[in-house]
Amino acid sequence: MTKTLAFVLYPGITPLDLVGPLQVLSALTRIDPSFEVVVVGQDLAPLDTDTPLKLTPSHTFDQVIEPFALIVPGGTEPTLAALADEPLLSWIRRAARTAEVVGSVCTGSLILGAAGLLDGRQATTHWGFRDLLAKFGATPVAERWVQDGPVLTAAGVSAGIDMALHLVERLAGEQIARTVQLFVEYDPQPPLGGIDWRSVDLDSFRPHARAMVESALADHPALLARMTT
Repeated sequence: MTKTLAFVLYPGITPLDLVGPLQVLSALTRIDPSFEVVVVGQDLAPLDTDTPLKLTPSHTFDQVIEPFALIVPGGTEPTLAALADEPLLSWIRRAARTAEVVGSVCTGSLILGAAGLLDGRQATTHWGFRDLLAKFGATPVAERWVQDGPVLTAAGVSAGIDMALHLVERLAGEQIARTVQLFVEYDPQPPLGGIDWRSVDLDSFRPHARAMVESALADHPALLARMTT
């Protein structure tokens, strides 16, 4: 039986949140055809992202009812607005009932939280929004990716690639995961080295994050109050 790995597409996402892990898991499907990847959306219309690139779903929500795995990408203000997108949240809740993996990248974990899927679980997200996970009953964790039961959350943007490689290892074993890593030549060597988290002023970003939340949820006062009090 084919196992469907479904990526969720909605307006305004950060493309790498979706495309990074999508590329990794697409490599898995070429090695093991028992898996397939799809990109699901409300309809098949091209959607804006937070770059000039538009993305188009391959399937609608109605066409993918019980995926083996679902992964929700994140973004900035449009993702925060999606916390009030009930058709999106309804599909995620429905799919999560039977999915063996419920994943997210970056602020996509806030959408999982809004869908009621993070209560009592450890989770991570982009460092600038990590504290908001507690608003949904989650325990924020400052890790590259976090596994808690069926829920698998990744930190900001590029962390989705790491999470996807972990998922390949979980689904198909270490050797295939190493082969996929080789295929996509994932061997990070940033020119400025790694991030020195001890020197990052995380608190300085909080006013910017709050401003985005207030703008995105201005028409949803109850949810806005939940996120800001």
